[in-house]
Amino acid sequence: MRFNSSRLVILICALVLCACVAKPELELRSAAIPAGVDLSGTWRIRVGGEAPLAREGEQPQTIQMPKRTSSQNAQRQRRSELPDVWIFLETGKVLKVTQTSDGLFVSFDRSVVEEVVFGENRTVSVGPIQAQRVTGWEGEQLIAETMDKEGVVLTEIWTLEDNGSVLVRDISITDRNRQLFSARQVFDQV
Repeated sequence: MRFNSSRLVILICALVLCACVAKPELELRSAAIPAGVDLSGTWRIRVGGEAPLAREGEQPQTIQMPKRTSSQNAQRQRRSELPDVWIFLETGKVLKVTQTSDGLFVSFDRSVVEEVVFGENRTVSVGPIQAQRVTGWEGEQLIAETMDKEGVVLTEIWTLEDNGSVLVRDISITDRNRQLFSARQVFDQV
């Protein structure tokens, strides 16, 4: 068998290219609730003059679907307008959070209830759309990551501030190393 260096170079380049576009892996997190952390309560989003919508330089708390540019449309011709992971993002002005030893139940504006299981690594679905979800604790933060089949990741980080009287929800959507969306929502306990 004759050694062909050009074929070897092409093979190596193809392997490197495949590694660069590989789907990210979600990191497993702890199911153990940190001592003294309880996200339970009824929470209302801050609005108007009572508190700033966001700190300087941050995205506002309202969540709007981004508009597509022509280059983004070209990249996603065979897919729907937005990444599939958008369907898993729930929002509301009033949240009712119930924390158990195994997870959270979050009611958004008394209409949609989402279950978050601590330490989970499972497939979740909404209709025909499926995604991988990993949820758990990292320090005193509850982190839920949902990844669609294309590798786009929705990350939600829930934390308590001001001695437990403020609930903060940081949301981001990333496609590999490119951030598509981010927002911070601040809720006061009712």
